[in-house]
Amino acid sequence: MQGVKGARVVKEAPKGARGADLPGRPTTLNVRYGSRTLEFSLRRSERRTLGIEVHPDLSVHVVAPMNAALPTIEAKVVAKGRWLLKQFRHFEEFLPRTPPREYVSGESHSYLGRRYVLKVRSGKERSVKLKGGELVVTLPERNDREQVRQLVAAWYRAHAQRVFAERLEEALNLFKRHKLEEPPVRITRMAKRWGSCTPQGRMLLNPDLITMPVRAIDYVITHELCHLVHPYHNKAFHALQRRVMPDAQRWKDRLERA
Repeated sequence: MQGVKGARVVKEAPKGARGADLPGRPTTLNVRYGSRTLEFSLRRSERRTLGIEVHPDLSVHVVAPMNAALPTIEAKVVAKGRWLLKQFRHFEEFLPRTPPREYVSGESHSYLGRRYVLKVRSGKERSVKLKGGELVVTLPERNDREQVRQLVAAWYRAHAQRVFAERLEEALNLFKRHKLEEPPVRITRMAKRWGSCTPQGRMLLNPDLITMPVRAIDYVITHELCHLVHPYHNKAFHALQRRVMPDAQRWKDRLERA
């Protein structure tokens, strides 16, 4: 595997417990560790021990014996939670950094999949509006970048709340046979995820999702709703996702490229 200069793949291999068998194909699962959701890929093998690897892209890969029970595997990952977070911090030092926003006229900002040029103007009232291909910010002191940042952030969050609520209501119509109740939604920034569901059934959505096309937002919301029916990425989950959103793979790929 090609890595990042100065990075290393770290492995732990505690002895795996015996239990029920699962298919050998890789699948993606997640567990809760404190306030964090730890996502990992699981692959079965003929090995006798359970191995956990952290890769430079912050992905976690678990290789488990064919007869290791899923609850045992999840418990092992949770037990290694402190170690995993330590490895994340190590590898984060080698990840490329996104240049910080300066919030000055001429910057490019995205909203619902379209790019807009930031235009900062002087005016008596504070406002943010889309006009043609521009994101126009008006405030008394146009050179106050922190005020521009706060206005833009508030505008994005307000639009995220409205759009996410509308798309969730629309998506729920696809799950009528499952009689899903509308889950509580929390908009929270996540370093590696566009969306997630807590064990209590709360849907978490990344505010940056508002920069993506509406259909990409639909993909994340329907994906998490599918998890309320089938918690794991098993055959039933993927069958349901294909039924409610036949073009899901297209938007999954689009989000991964982003």
